[in-house]
Amino acid sequence: MRLGLRIWILIIALILALLSIAPWKALENGVLIRSIEVNSTEFNQGLRQGQIINTIDGKEVKNLQDFSDIINKKNFSTGIIKTIISTDQGEFILFSNKTPEFTISKIPTSNIKTGLDLSGGSRALVKAQEKDLSSSEINDLISVVSNRLNVYGIVDVQISPVRDLSGNNFMMVEIAGATPADLKNLISQQGKFEAKIGNQTVFVGGQDKDITSVCRGDPTCAVVETCQQSGEGYSCTFRFSIYLSEDAAKRHAEITKTLSVNTTQQGRYLNESLDLYLDDQLVDTLLISEDLKGRITTQVSISGPGSGTTNEEAFNDAEENMHKLQTILITGSLPYKLEIVKLDTISPNLGKEFTRNIILLGLVVFLIISITLFIKYGRIKLTLSVILTMFSEAVLTLGVAAMISWNLDAPSIAGIIAGMGTGVNDQIVIIEESVSNKHINLRERIKRALFIILGAFFTIIAAMLPLFWAGAGMLKGFALTTIIGVTVGILITRPAFAEIIRRMEE
Repeated sequence: MRLGLRIWILIIALILALLSIAPWKALENGVLIRSIEVNSTEFNQGLRQGQIINTIDGKEVKNLQDFSDIINKKNFSTGIIKTIISTDQGEFILFSNKTPEFTISKIPTSNIKTGLDLSGGSRALVKAQEKDLSSSEINDLISVVSNRLNVYGIVDVQISPVRDLSGNNFMMVEIAGATPADLKNLISQQGKFEAKIGNQTVFVGGQDKDITSVCRGDPTCAVVETCQQSGEGYSCTFRFSIYLSEDAAKRHAEITKTLSVNTTQQGRYLNESLDLYLDDQLVDTLLISEDLKGRITTQVSISGPGSGTTNEEAFNDAEENMHKLQTILITGSLPYKLEIVKLDTISPNLGKEFTRNIILLGLVVFLIISITLFIKYGRIKLTLSVILTMFSEAVLTLGVAAMISWNLDAPSIAGIIAGMGTGVNDQIVIIEESVSNKHINLRERIKRALFIILGAFFTIIAAMLPLFWAGAGMLKGFALTTIIGVTVGILITRPAFAEIIRRMEE
């Protein structure tokens, strides 16, 4: 049977969805760097979260056991040892007397990300104490909290703004593998930002108002400069201005007037640097230009680097570093005292059990639907068409979720099931319209069925949109996956199924 355009569209969409779900990376040998300590030797040498380790000292690393065997044979207690780590992003040479300060895991076999309901961890719904935050204030708070967690080396964290039906804004923080106590400590501590020259504090961020203004979003005072080739890659420099209070400017002049000047390849700078600390942890070190020695100036130019294997990567890295530093300088400490409205924890074992039960339930539902359809219509081809279309909608929904990096949680799974149920209902409408009213042309009957389905589609969309805000965003996953399911149905699977039914009836 010659396939029609609608069926070809379905086939191509399924192929793209499968490629989105199962990446080529899953076929590689190696181990994935899951987290890495900031300011560790490995981090400073260029190793990053998400890289895949292929070899260590020339020995192939196929799995976790290979990695452990190679590292355990290295006697770091004897002194500094050289280690050559080859990854999918290049080769890195380390000199250290400690075992590597990063954690590893198997390479994921799927791009599908799971929420805490399935992977385990802790989740907190947070608001500011005695203050209703606007959307922009919530976004600034999320920037500060995200930066703090990055500084602490926390990974597998999701921070997002949520809003309830009353218009109240909250911040949702989800951390895989963390206990409620860990999460509470990380969020409830307000933190502090300090800029030091040596051991002397020059200015602080947050509520002390040493920094009166930070240039952001203005190309005249915040810019990433032209990138240049550096070794095998590229490097860029960003530069932006900050404005200090009069007291902070005097403090800066008093501290720098006794410093000496060093001449480097980059220019002439003072012999002490300006160190930026967040919660007593060093986050950046900046050189101080010679012309700022002993001067009372309220305008200071902050600069920093960015690097990458390509010019574009280096530019993006410099831009990201600039935005991160601007955020630190604007609101280095948390701008509000926070209150945890709701705190949940989920065991990873519970998530695995839930996943197994969902799969088992899905198979039972498929079996019941198949038997019911076969009893009603007595046609095996028609029954198989409905079942395959249901599977197609589930795969397409998962493919879109993987493409947009959506975390699938229990409500999201429920949304997929709801979308599939809606799909079966629509397919039954198409079948009933195609086998009844024989005095009407078959094409007209199918068009009428699709018109009914289109009306139901808009009704579902209208019902799902408010759920993005209901319950402070708790049902957003259900709403999103339901919308994705019915949308791919109305655009791809329903027309393809109608084409199949039309050809079967003809």
